[in-house]
Amino acid sequence: MSDALTGSVRAAVAAVTDPELRRPLGELDMVRDIAVSGTTAEVGIALTIVGCPAADRIERDVRDAAASVAGIEAVEIRVGVMSPDERKALTAKLRGGRAKREMPFGPDSLTRVIAVTSGKGGVGKSTVTANLAVALAAKGLRVGLIDADVHGFSIPGLLGLVDADGLPPAPTKLDDLILPPVAYGVKVISIGMFLRRPGEDAAGAVAWRGPMLHRTVQQFLTDVFFGDLDVLLLDMPPGTGDVAISVGQLLPHADVLVVTTPQAAAAEVAVRSGLVARQTGQRPIGVIENMAAMTLPDGTVLDLFGAGGGAEVARALSSADADVPLLASVPLSPALRAGGDDGRPVVLSHPDDPAARAIDAAASTLAVRPRGLAGKPLRLGV
Repeated sequence: MSDALTGSVRAAVAAVTDPELRRPLGELDMVRDIAVSGTTAEVGIALTIVGCPAADRIERDVRDAAASVAGIEAVEIRVGVMSPDERKALTAKLRGGRAKREMPFGPDSLTRVIAVTSGKGGVGKSTVTANLAVALAAKGLRVGLIDADVHGFSIPGLLGLVDADGLPPAPTKLDDLILPPVAYGVKVISIGMFLRRPGEDAAGAVAWRGPMLHRTVQQFLTDVFFGDLDVLLLDMPPGTGDVAISVGQLLPHADVLVVTTPQAAAAEVAVRSGLVARQTGQRPIGVIENMAAMTLPDGTVLDLFGAGGGAEVARALSSADADVPLLASVPLSPALRAGGDDGRPVVLSHPDDPAARAIDAAASTLAVRPRGLAGKPLRLGV
């Protein structure tokens, strides 16, 4: 009976998911000795690093899992830390057995990569990207989000990944792997998570040129452990500068989603970002018009930034070979703005808001296309 009970406790503990790696503890070799004496379970676990930020949650979840086994009334937890060799073996396992760093989002990957771009700043591209990521995750997709707007990073704040001072948390490092924080089911990485200095209450500014920007994007794609993703979104900087060129080189197979406002001047510039993406081999898949007309409580319509810009961008980017649709027209919304300031995406906090419904509709359209092997080379052994 004791052996059976011990086995039940081990199975329950092994099924607990590491909140950062998003895999069961048993699969990660984090479960140690387990013994049952009477109705008390003694459980040993090994954390990945000293000071693991998820330590309290892991210990709580392990305690709850062990206590859920019939016949267990008390649980004692012993917490240790992996040895360097164990961490090395774990990082190799997370990389799929590959010892060296490789970018996992190449042309053979089943992850759909979508770069969200705009011709100019101030059109709400980051707000749209953050809400789109959360909406996709809410539909059951595994979503990663890279804040590639290195000079104007804002994704952590939009997703509430900030402390009381408004600063993003530093991500956990597992040897040379970076574990991205998770918000609303989305794995997120941003340069803002690396800029806080001891004693300072504000994140530093980034004053980098092309080579440093390229290296940063490359490191986000290579060294950040996103795991198995259905969709990877990149919040691109506005315009067609160094980062856009680097992403075109690193991810020439990526899809591109263009964000604009209805204003003709913004739409004209937005077309250029889509054309440059196409020159690198990327494929424009749609346009989202933000800050469109809103209906006021008295029924009047306020088109503060005009009308028709999104449709014009979609028309300009469409060709005989590929139609580029207008995926959504997102109206001006106080709830959308407030959600961005508070770190609570409107698609979750106010799902019935017109802006939330528009973004969710765009997410539904993007989520329809499943991952698949179509067009992927199959490396079959002889």
